[in-house]
Amino acid sequence: MDTNMLIQALSFDFVQNALLAGVLISIAAGIIGSLVVVNRLTFLAGGIAHSSYGGIGLAIFLGIPILLGATVFAVITAIFIAFITQYNKTRIDSIIGMMWALGMAIGIIFVDLTPGYNVDLMSYLFGSIIAVSNEDIIYMFTLDILVILLISIFYKEILAVSYDSEFAKLRGISVRFFYTLILILAALCVVAAIRVVGLILVIALLTIPTYIAEIFASKLSSMMIISSLFALFFTISGLVISYFYDISSGASIIIVGVITLFLVKVIKR
Repeated sequence: MDTNMLIQALSFDFVQNALLAGVLISIAAGIIGSLVVVNRLTFLAGGIAHSSYGGIGLAIFLGIPILLGATVFAVITAIFIAFITQYNKTRIDSIIGMMWALGMAIGIIFVDLTPGYNVDLMSYLFGSIIAVSNEDIIYMFTLDILVILLISIFYKEILAVSYDSEFAKLRGISVRFFYTLILILAALCVVAAIRVVGLILVIALLTIPTYIAEIFASKLSSMMIISSLFALFFTISGLVISYFYDISSGASIIIVGVITLFLVKVIKR
């Protein structure tokens, strides 16, 4: 890769926005991804991710900001899933599968009903970090502040709920509240990551860095930090590769992550 080309690329506003978005989403993905993996909520987060496509379609149909529509839809879905899975754990897979398909179907129908809409929806499915807007960056920055603030305030409670919910309940901690809170934060993170890796690949960004971080971390806080650093490495590396070779940024980011995970596992063995 030509260093001069890389320096020249950094002079473009859209590249600077992409790099800033990569840093911001990596922080959120590392922290929330750690909670998703530790609490074994990967499948639930996947259901929320795909369900949020319904919010995208609804926002397009109503002519409101897509981030707003996706956020409201994702948060409502997260609360609904949290409520259902708390009381009916025997059918979690069926419920999530239904929500997954329903959200995608609603999104597709609303897009079809929108007259004259011709924007490429592939960027929402597979991501386009190059296309992030100032509104996207503000959303990601706000999410990072919210996540860091909540984790700092409720770290002990979240730690207890994540590793031993029965013990947490005996200590008087509201397991239901923190379980729902984790799913809501996951929903917000999913929406923020739509522009970076897309709905199809967002779960990989949430989980791969954490799978690697688990190897090096001995506690939840260090896992969050290490996971964020790996997510940052994947995002920046994927962005550079996609820029030079003119390929999808979301796919590039995930490929870098998978290769890194494979190498770390091999070296560990």
